[in-house]
Amino acid sequence: MQVSNSSQTPMQNGTPGPFDGPQWPHLAPRSIYILVAMLMGAVVFAASLVNGLVIVVSIRHKKLRSPLNYILVNLAVADLMVTFFGSTVSFANNVNGFFVLGKTACEFEGFMVSLTGIVGLWSLAILAFESYIVICKPMGDFRFQQRHAVIGCAFTWAWSLLWTVPPILGWSSYVPEGLRTSCGPNWYTGGSTNNSYILALFITCFVMPLSMILFSYTNLLVTLQAVAAQQKEAETTQRAEREVTRMVVTMVMAFLVCWLPYATFAMVVATNKDVTILPALASLPSYFSKTATVYNPIIYVFMNKQVFELGVLVQSQ
Repeated sequence: MQVSNSSQTPMQNGTPGPFDGPQWPHLAPRSIYILVAMLMGAVVFAASLVNGLVIVVSIRHKKLRSPLNYILVNLAVADLMVTFFGSTVSFANNVNGFFVLGKTACEFEGFMVSLTGIVGLWSLAILAFESYIVICKPMGDFRFQQRHAVIGCAFTWAWSLLWTVPPILGWSSYVPEGLRTSCGPNWYTGGSTNNSYILALFITCFVMPLSMILFSYTNLLVTLQAVAAQQKEAETTQRAEREVTRMVVTMVMAFLVCWLPYATFAMVVATNKDVTILPALASLPSYFSKTATVYNPIIYVFMNKQVFELGVLVQSQ
């Protein structure tokens, strides 16, 4: 039994191609498409609001333009682009029940969502590493400056381009996925070309940033615990330890909730040709990851001051 690859070619029962007309009721009931459209509509509204607010506030208030906040603005820009190129297009497609803009737009959407999604993902890793450098001081009295922040932001875009351009050039491809209302890397059809790309993407754009996040926040918590141990009777220190611990756990869990399903689905399907996944189920990881554009700024921007308050606390020791 082969992988259910309804995203690639018309089914034998007369289902239109992904660019030809509504896929209901062949792939899923129309109600499923409407529910997904409602979800994407809510994401577009909420993500545009919170990420736009982050950018506007950062522009208007000079004191927020510190080097440590550059990566947060970079994250907000990437999330806004995912919303525009991904969630908005997905909303329109699900309302119509198929990819209304055609094959070329599908490939462009797949590229742009992958590009900006990976920028956002690596921004979280860079943010964690910056926090580790500033608070844990592994390089002694190293001062984090504007040029370092710019380098960190530039790295996220360069690294993402390195791994999202290959499908355009022939190493894998961007295709309609699941319900055929969004597009992404081809983790459906198998073959050495697709499988090698998915494996490379899994390592470079999931395992590596996750490892950086775990390493950075683990060391941050160890440092905080050491400070708290020296000030057992200081209520401020104990409270900071509890708050930052909760926030770090929230950050890691949010990262896993967003990206683990997508990475797991892609690897399972790419490496196991006997798996059959229903179109609606195959779409879930993609749409689920798009919801990160809403909670990313809430977690990483509005809660982030606690980490740098910790930095002030540690530096005073």
